[in-house]
Amino acid sequence: MTYDIKDINLAPEGEKKIKWVQRHMPVLETIKKEFMETKPFEGITIGSCLHLEPKTINLGLTLQAGGAEVVMTGCNPLSTQDDATAAGAKLGLNMYGWTGETNEEYYEQLNKVLDYEPDIVIDDGADLIFLIHKERPELLEKLRGGCEETTTGIHRLKSMFKDGELKIPVMAVNDSYMKYLFDNRYGTGQSTFDSIMGTTNSVIAGQTVVVCGYGWCGRGIAMRGEGLGANVIVTEVDPIRALEAKMDGYRVMPVQDALKEADLVITATGNRDIISGDDFKYIKDGCLLANSGHFNVEINEDDLAKHAIARETIKPDIEAFTMKDGRIVYLLAGGRLVNLAGQYGQGHPAEIMDLSFAMQALSAKRLLTEDMKPGVYKTRDSTDEKIARLKLKTMGVEIDNLTEEQEKYMNSWDVGT
Repeated sequence: MTYDIKDINLAPEGEKKIKWVQRHMPVLETIKKEFMETKPFEGITIGSCLHLEPKTINLGLTLQAGGAEVVMTGCNPLSTQDDATAAGAKLGLNMYGWTGETNEEYYEQLNKVLDYEPDIVIDDGADLIFLIHKERPELLEKLRGGCEETTTGIHRLKSMFKDGELKIPVMAVNDSYMKYLFDNRYGTGQSTFDSIMGTTNSVIAGQTVVVCGYGWCGRGIAMRGEGLGANVIVTEVDPIRALEAKMDGYRVMPVQDALKEADLVITATGNRDIISGDDFKYIKDGCLLANSGHFNVEINEDDLAKHAIARETIKPDIEAFTMKDGRIVYLLAGGRLVNLAGQYGQGHPAEIMDLSFAMQALSAKRLLTEDMKPGVYKTRDSTDEKIARLKLKTMGVEIDNLTEEQEKYMNSWDVGT
């Protein structure tokens, strides 16, 4: 076990947090016990680039229980929790990274993970996979495949495959039902407002909240905003999603029109320059800007600064930009992923990550049991069902089962009348 972290002496506090999340991640704990007996990763090295916090460390411990040598680094310089990395190192994981890394340090840590020549990589944003293909192609010979956690990463990997550049199989964990229906919707919805409210100490009820993007993350944010009493406006470029938002009861309009009314804007598209250029001319005085997309490109901070005559930090994670006409616009967490990069960002609740990380663990196992060609692979419906049944069992929930006659009826075309 080796590490390059902030302070190994923080481990006791991190271990307490890991024990807490383990109590709330019963599905992953069940899989961990299974792995301890079957050792599916014996002799395998797994490298990961994920948000380093207690829930993620628990995933690392699950893979370790399966026999893997686990090497972990962070996928965002501001989301790493230093006590969690210290605890991970104490518990035998190879840990690299600390909160507040420079961009150069970030890539140094990625390369330290790759120095272990992993058999499998688990990514959040596909940075490890891209780095291997672009700068360290010699690792491809040993690499069995990867797992990708995010919508942004999957989009980039599919483009890479389309261009004939993807040389390994990648499990699209993000596209599984047990990931996007729960993690993207309930996880992002709750954790986004947890962080914003903790950072600003502002009421949401009665505010006009603009949600840019109505994918599964946007749906969750809009739903939680409405539940907190906000007046929600949705902006979209996809006509089907825009129609869905309208029929879900939200107002739908172009970004510039929405900015004139917004008290709080939350971007969640996975794309760049959602608020940029002349958009800043339309923003209402006192508006808060936050991003829940993977990278800090959705709110163009450079364009915001060009429109401002002054900027100052009000408190951690709140920066005020004074416009030429006196309006003040507030940027939260530097435009980075507010539910993880912000001071109050703890990521999704453990009960939600229980599902996503269970899918990660089982997807990594699948890479070893099947001969898969390069490409982006959907997880199996049977795996989604297994995780859902395990979760219901841990919640004490029972459901009905089809009778033999019902099974036959549902799977036959000649059913009579």
